[in-house]
Amino acid sequence: MTFDSFDTQLEHTIRTRMAGFRHQRVAGKGLRQAAVAIVIMPCPATKRPSVLLTLRPASMNRHAGQYALPGGRLDTGETQAQAALREVREEVGLDLQEADILGRLDDFETRSGFCIASFVVWGGDGQEPHPDPSEVQALFYVPFEELDSPEIPELLAAREGEAPVLSAFIPTLGHNIFAPTAALLYQFREVALRGNATRVAHFEQPSFTWS
Repeated sequence: MTFDSFDTQLEHTIRTRMAGFRHQRVAGKGLRQAAVAIVIMPCPATKRPSVLLTLRPASMNRHAGQYALPGGRLDTGETQAQAALREVREEVGLDLQEADILGRLDDFETRSGFCIASFVVWGGDGQEPHPDPSEVQALFYVPFEELDSPEIPELLAAREGEAPVLSAFIPTLGHNIFAPTAALLYQFREVALRGNATRVAHFEQPSFTWS
């Protein structure tokens, strides 16, 4: 797949690949439920396909100062898809619908006790994000070609367990991000951009994400 154009053909290709991917669920007892969205939009400067990534404010109680996909805990009575779309609306100001969901990646169990449901969402080019400063310190557009780098993933030795920590160098940010966010973006790259049924749930997370 080439990443030159943000158009309906790109949307169709990704939707088709996501439809052919059988996502795996996590059924661990006691896990808190959360949902995130990998939102696909054109970069305002280049118009090239990108995904949205946020930087959490240092003032937040949990995961302060970390890079993250729009997302959070489920509210009472919400489905996972509804939660992901609500968080997109609350965090970055985009009003997206369930019809905009192109598919779903594997659930990811975090060291901090969450089961993250991940949805790939077509953000389109008809809206402009308006991040909530209480939840988003900065908003980044990560181009597809950066995610498609042969340098991703970078696997680091873990302090505990046998699986390595998955990280990814993102030039737009100027440094690495780590699992779980890096793992979800890597699986998005493999499934949506390359058509591979790659699994990532076994990768370890760095200790600073555990609490």
